[in-house]
Amino acid sequence: QAGLKNLYKLVSVASTKDFYRVPRTPKFELNKYHDGLLYGSACSQGDVFTAMMQKGYDEAREKARFYDYLEIQPPANYSQLIANHLVADEKQLEDILTNIYKLGKELKKPVVATGDVHYIDPHDAIYRTILTFSQRGNPNRDEEQPDLHFYTTQEMLDAFSFLGKDVAKEVVIDNTNKIADSLDDIAPIKSGLYPPHIDNADEQMKRLTYDRAYKLYGNPLPKIVGDRIKLELHSIISNGYAVIYLISQKLVAKSNKDGYLVGSRGSVGSSLVATMSGITEVNPLPPHYRCPKCKYSKFFENGEYGSGFDLPDKKCPKCGTELVKDGQDIPFATFLGFHGDKVPDIDLNFSGDYQPVAHNFIRVMFGPDNSYRAGTIATVADKTAYGYAKHYDEVKELNLRGAELDRLATGVSGVKRTTGQHPAGIVVVPDNMDIFDFTPVQYPADDVHAAWLTTHFDFHSIHDNILKFDILGHDDPTMIRMLQDLSGVDPLTIPPDDPGVMSLFSSPKILGVTPQQIQSETGTLGVPEFGTRFVRGMLEETKPTTFSELLQISGLSHGTDVWLGNAENLVNNGTCKLKDVIGCRDNIMMDLIHWGVDPEVAFTTMETVRHGKGISDDNMAVLKKNKKIPAWYIPSCLKIKYMFPKAHATAYILMALRIAWFKVYYPEIYYTAYFSVRADLFDLVAMSHGKNTVKAAMKKIQDDGNDASAKDKSLLTVLEIANECLERGIKINMVDINKSEATNFKIIDKHTILAPFNAVPGLGDTVAKQIVAARTEQKFLSKEDLAKRGRLSTTIMNYLEDNGVLDGMPAQNQLSLF
Repeated sequence: QAGLKNLYKLVSVASTKDFYRVPRTPKFELNKYHDGLLYGSACSQGDVFTAMMQKGYDEAREKARFYDYLEIQPPANYSQLIANHLVADEKQLEDILTNIYKLGKELKKPVVATGDVHYIDPHDAIYRTILTFSQRGNPNRDEEQPDLHFYTTQEMLDAFSFLGKDVAKEVVIDNTNKIADSLDDIAPIKSGLYPPHIDNADEQMKRLTYDRAYKLYGNPLPKIVGDRIKLELHSIISNGYAVIYLISQKLVAKSNKDGYLVGSRGSVGSSLVATMSGITEVNPLPPHYRCPKCKYSKFFENGEYGSGFDLPDKKCPKCGTELVKDGQDIPFATFLGFHGDKVPDIDLNFSGDYQPVAHNFIRVMFGPDNSYRAGTIATVADKTAYGYAKHYDEVKELNLRGAELDRLATGVSGVKRTTGQHPAGIVVVPDNMDIFDFTPVQYPADDVHAAWLTTHFDFHSIHDNILKFDILGHDDPTMIRMLQDLSGVDPLTIPPDDPGVMSLFSSPKILGVTPQQIQSETGTLGVPEFGTRFVRGMLEETKPTTFSELLQISGLSHGTDVWLGNAENLVNNGTCKLKDVIGCRDNIMMDLIHWGVDPEVAFTTMETVRHGKGISDDNMAVLKKNKKIPAWYIPSCLKIKYMFPKAHATAYILMALRIAWFKVYYPEIYYTAYFSVRADLFDLVAMSHGKNTVKAAMKKIQDDGNDASAKDKSLLTVLEIANECLERGIKINMVDINKSEATNFKIIDKHTILAPFNAVPGLGDTVAKQIVAARTEQKFLSKEDLAKRGRLSTTIMNYLEDNGVLDGMPAQNQLSLF
């Protein structure tokens, strides 16, 4: 096992410190990390063989002293040397291999017959040849490749028959077994989880959780709250997961302190401890009222409401204070499993602007030697594989049939192509261990200038052994921050049940426009989760009016075979209402529990259905006996392939409703933020010329239908928002040399917003910032001055000229004599 760790160190230094174009391992590094490893002398490119071939026995002897055993390989492995005239013929090759055997005897080092195996069967050689041809910098791509298949023992004995029967047996069988017998049984991947250590993490989590719970629900806690916290904390602490929660809590707290909200994703919102400690704002308790003043509370535990946000407004019966409404009825089992022993996977959505800060906070917390980006391995995709096969066919002028090209492509696909890094994953090593206990490290895609090192193994391979935090970048928190900055409104004060906002999901009337004006029956264009044509279609069919129905829509739109051909039919034919269909995975467990099904049966049914595996025979027998389960319910479950977690849907909808609130009540701020944060393609000419021009541009793309390019489809989304903005009486102005910002739209007045420089086609962020920096130093005096100091190309200058941006600006600087 010590040798394995040294091997990981060797791979790491070769891929980082000693990397030059390719990974390299200097001999002094091999000496440094020799403990626990056996070194063999390698193939035709090894220095023992090369020395014996080029300089003779004495030189080879000096090289051989370094190795623990010497290797010889079947003569076919060296065929390139004969083809390139480095070895005269088979006889000379056999003499070289015989001399290496003699050398081993002299130095008392075992000589072992090895295969340098690159594929299993001889007929697989073609795939390696095709891959070699795809590497344009490979010096061997045009040479015939040696036969490097996996020899049987008899094939090896036959290959070395020139050494004599006894010697062939010695190198092929006896010495290989000696090497194998000298090795320990090792585990390349550890078993169990090794989280980092934080002093008193268990106590800190208890204190954070109970402090907030007492603040919200009073002390003593209501039984339902106290029991849930006690159950969760026992699972979290007894399994060693408190540190995972605590790190997440610290990350969220820092982001919030720095002014950026954090959205949770996945099922972390199923945990009340995560809610009370501030990791997520999703409250998984049953729908309930609570009094912020006297701590009165009332819970609805029998499925009366799908969400606490749907409870009617009510005053506290004890003190008359307006009651707070909360609770989404999500079981803890969704997050950590029925027995609470599943490793928690806490995924957090940070503002894209803040994501690098959050990543570096992990590095500050644990140190650079204990924090790494999660590595990824990209493989050759099917289309790329076909391209490789076609290229080989063309170079070799083989004129292969299509079926043969398909066969060759299939053999090549799935091979490692390059490495990379997970966009959000950071792995953390406990301070009493180091990264080489788990994996080697390297640069992503061999980029020696990368800010972070990555795990050499794909992070999925070590997911259960070393802690990974998903610190994702997301537009919603960025958008919320910009809306807050422009309006001064704290987004946490926005109610999740505002009637005007809720009306958007069935009509655009609250926006002051008709469906005909904006080409949409709903007002949700640009609202996260609800703006796409597919989801708007669902809204038109279902006309949701409550938060729980929006949860259903979110679950139905993210699931597979949950809406189309399933819930859609049930709603349309009147079998059941939207609020009753199976929308999120948690619905199954809670529905069944409310109908009296044993909780573990309800949980396992949810798990198999959400993975598209139907219902087990044992569970089916239990469910069929239950008379409360509607007739449509089980057939609906059996159609499902994938389901969304309710906690994920809740977190996303909360963010979406806040953004939608600004759309309704602060339109100029909403469109300014939308164009600045979410859009990256613009037709400024159309947008600045008014709604008729925008509609014409939209029609042009719409007329292309499915033939429209991906770029045009993305642009159409932005044009739809621009059209709505214009229909609401807000003008969009072309860039202004003296007033535009570099990358953000700007509010001129309540009815006008101004485009930034990077909205000009072909003008990137860097040049946009350069224009603003140059303008800050001194006002632009002429077109010549703008082009020079702003570093603008002729194409950009012509665009500005054609669109009247430079009107009134002299061509060159004027020198005044008076």
